[in-house]
Amino acid sequence: MFKILARINRLILPSFTKQGLDVTKAKKWQMAIIGYRYYVTKRALD
Repeated sequence: MFKILARINRLILPSFTKQGLDVTKAKKWQMAIIGYRYYVTKRALD
């Protein structure tokens, strides 16, 4: 389930690392997306 969700996230959600976003200057909604993507990716790898 998480592998499918990770693929959907890769297509839909923006990649902040490719945009060169500094995590210390990220807004709350950007941090929420980063945290969500991290959680799903971590679960997909297990």
